[in-house]
Amino acid sequence: MYKNCIKRWLDFLLSLCGIIVLSPVLLVLCILVRVKLGSPVLFRQERPGKDEKIFTLCKFRTMTDEKDENGKLLPDAVRLTKFGKFLRGTSLDELPELFNILKGDMSIIGPRPLLVSYLPYYSERERLRHSVRPGLTGLAQVSGRNFIDWDRRLAKDVEYVENLTFGMDVKVLWMTVKTVLGHTDEVAEDTNAVEGNFAEIRRKRLEEAGE
Repeated sequence: MYKNCIKRWLDFLLSLCGIIVLSPVLLVLCILVRVKLGSPVLFRQERPGKDEKIFTLCKFRTMTDEKDENGKLLPDAVRLTKFGKFLRGTSLDELPELFNILKGDMSIIGPRPLLVSYLPYYSERERLRHSVRPGLTGLAQVSGRNFIDWDRRLAKDVEYVENLTFGMDVKVLWMTVKTVLGHTDEVAEDTNAVEGNFAEIRRKRLEEAGE
């Protein structure tokens, strides 16, 4: 009952309330991002959602568009400014995802939506992470997201799906609040540093196994 009905209604109500209450913060962040990092204000990227249906994830941009003399973008480490690091470290860059939740593409709690290019490299068991809506935060994020390897991280996603209850969601939400307020980087999303090597790791593993 909770998983198939109540959870979605809670997501809708909480995200709507969040958008209304945080609208002044969202407006200020839009202005600051535009002034400090340029346009567009939002970073948009396709991600797989529930049942691997592709949707467009929206976040505040955290990097500039600085290019070299040949017109190529500079390395991420150069384009990521102090302000961008602040947005990531406080998870403020994730706030536009409230609109994804309102639309029904995402949930407040669930496995984080990863890159579309990763889809061919999940095991059958790991694909269970896509049997629910992806989340703004999840069990893997509050279990040392930036300090555990991919196998354990994805195992945490499956653990969440297999034990999805109201109590589980409350637990993950409380742990998220504690980690964010504690200024740890366990919930700081760093796509390039953390997510960028998953496909390569799995591809090498398949090659070594002769598949």
